[in-house]
Amino acid sequence: MSRVEETQPPAALRRTDRALDATSRAADWSWQLALRIHLGTRKPQNWVQLFKFGVVGGIGYVINLAVFALLTQALGVHHILSAVGAFCVAVTNNFLWNRHWTFGATDGHAGFQAARFFTVSALALAVNLILLYLLVDVAGAPELPSQALSVAAAMPFNFVGNKLWTFGAEGR
Repeated sequence: MSRVEETQPPAALRRTDRALDATSRAADWSWQLALRIHLGTRKPQNWVQLFKFGVVGGIGYVINLAVFALLTQALGVHHILSAVGAFCVAVTNNFLWNRHWTFGATDGHAGFQAARFFTVSALALAVNLILLYLLVDVAGAPELPSQALSVAAAMPFNFVGNKLWTFGAEGR
């Protein structure tokens, strides 16, 4: 056996160490996120922002459902395509209101904030479309109530993503 073989640990051990290191990093990241959310709930201004986010979201929700109903019922557009169209209209409205009113993040770069907002919203749209598909195409539920439920299910993800990433200190 050569000296090189004697000094290097077996490949299986190196993989195990890497896996433990990755698990440790993931646990640290998760703990930091949970701690940040916990500490954030102790600040009254965050509850005010949550209320404002809910108002903006409620208006966006109505806009989303109105555009969805117009597209599906008046124009006969397929429900998945209608959900994407309704999303585009509602997300534009929500970005403008959340940037200016909810988070007061007008000192940040609008383009970077818009890109982050759209990324968070697109991930929420993916959740929305999966639920909409399951409710309408698999379970046979009516389109409009299914869209209403699907959009509502994505809201918590939207708030946390936009609060911490889009309009947080690093997003400004």
